[in-house]
Amino acid sequence: MSGKYKTPMLDELEKGPWPSFVTEIKKAAKKSPMAEDELGQLEKSYRTKRGYWKHGGIVGVLGYGGGVIGRYSSLPEEFPGIAHFHTVRINQTSGFFYTAESLRMICDIWDKYGSGLTNVHGSTGDLVLLGTTTENLEAIFAEYSSRGWDLGGSGSAMRTPSCCVGPGRCEWSNIDTLDITYELTQEFQDELHRPAFPYKFKIKTAGCAVDCVAAIARADLSIIGTWKGNIQIDQAEVKKYASSGMNIQKEIVEMCPTECMSFNGSELKINDVECNRCMHCIAKMTKALRPGKEKGATLLMGSKAPIVVGSLLSWVIVPFIKLEAPYTELKTLIRSMIEWWDDNAKPRERIGELLESKGMRPFLEHIGVPPQPQQVKEPRKDPFFFWSESDFKR
Repeated sequence: MSGKYKTPMLDELEKGPWPSFVTEIKKAAKKSPMAEDELGQLEKSYRTKRGYWKHGGIVGVLGYGGGVIGRYSSLPEEFPGIAHFHTVRINQTSGFFYTAESLRMICDIWDKYGSGLTNVHGSTGDLVLLGTTTENLEAIFAEYSSRGWDLGGSGSAMRTPSCCVGPGRCEWSNIDTLDITYELTQEFQDELHRPAFPYKFKIKTAGCAVDCVAAIARADLSIIGTWKGNIQIDQAEVKKYASSGMNIQKEIVEMCPTECMSFNGSELKINDVECNRCMHCIAKMTKALRPGKEKGATLLMGSKAPIVVGSLLSWVIVPFIKLEAPYTELKTLIRSMIEWWDDNAKPRERIGELLESKGMRPFLEHIGVPPQPQQVKEPRKDPFFFWSESDFKR
């Protein structure tokens, strides 16, 4: 490191078994005054137990309302290198596939205009570039956009859709997560770049219920691949698993959440009517079990981190939908969901919070989806259906 600042408290964070962000900032500080002052301010924050960042303000590039998050130091005279320390979000590729050449190009531009610090990837999914000045924003945007990159979403807008690697590397993916994410990103360009919503709206797509992108916990709309019909079983491969030492009774049958499986020592049976498509058995016995042949997705809604009313997990809205390009039905449904939320939500209210307060009925009526048993989140919990007299035949 440059040695401009002594960092005894931050040094402690480098002593654990895991890679340390402090080490990475020190590396960047050798050639970046911004990273060097960031290190100094961070040490001061640990010492005084105070934060010195100011967020917000109108900062961005011409024609866009999102993609740049304004951040300033409240100690600009003490740490002039980070008087401005804006974050730039770059729209990531579907499934986070990059070539080494493209990553090198992204980093070279960032070294030229910013601190050199990155966050790959942020929780939304974007490739996050940490720390630049207002004066450099247009130049950064011009360089990236001329090479085919675009800004991601930020603020009260559609956030950049993201997905798991899907069929790119996983044979168990029930949907083409990469293509769906690309298509949705193109479809919602205006909503992504020009914040006009009550608050953020995130879409994450997972190829199966293993949910490697954690959509069920982090997305306003979770698109999770599933199937109809019976799980395909190769009994010869089941026997091979048993003979090779797998305890199928303990590791598979007794861990089935719906208890829909049985094993008699040579044959595995599944009561598919009771199966909830959790993927546990398929993920453990990859050569013996495969998903059913009719593929599609379940749409779930409403998860979020704890900010206003606590964290929420998604719950089922559409149990099964076929997803084939150009995904017209899905796009229409998403626009209808957003319209209802936009018409009814208070500022900074997520769609999951609105569903909790308004109930499921007006939402389902607006988007044109009928009530279904799969939408009941928990036994004996309010299923969000509120009947009126018009629902009953006289």
